[in-house]
Amino acid sequence: MTWTYFTRDEFDCPCGCGHNIIADDFVTALDSARDEAGIPFTIISGCRCPTHNATVSTVGDSSPHLGGRAADIYAPSSRERFLILTALMLEGFTRFGIGPDFIHVDDQGDADPDVIWLY
Repeated sequence: MTWTYFTRDEFDCPCGCGHNIIADDFVTALDSARDEAGIPFTIISGCRCPTHNATVSTVGDSSPHLGGRAADIYAPSSRERFLILTALMLEGFTRFGIGPDFIHVDDQGDADPDVIWLY
């Protein structure tokens, strides 16, 4: 699968192990949101292997990063957070976590929809 703005390796586990089971439909939706936002989406965490997830996750084994249905997008400014969130919502995403310099987005089907949390 090819996308306009992303390559599959951008979603490799951040630990460097190469684990990557990112869902094609998830990236396709991110690609559309990126087009809508008009600014780059830098992925700082996509897929995670179980070992890396155990060291960084606040939700453990229920993390959607383990199943290839989540991404953390670098968003260092208020304007970037606004543009990214707006585009993700227009694309139909409904689950967000807001960190000091990133936005988590996922579409884990069995998790509560319509939520925004803070890190």
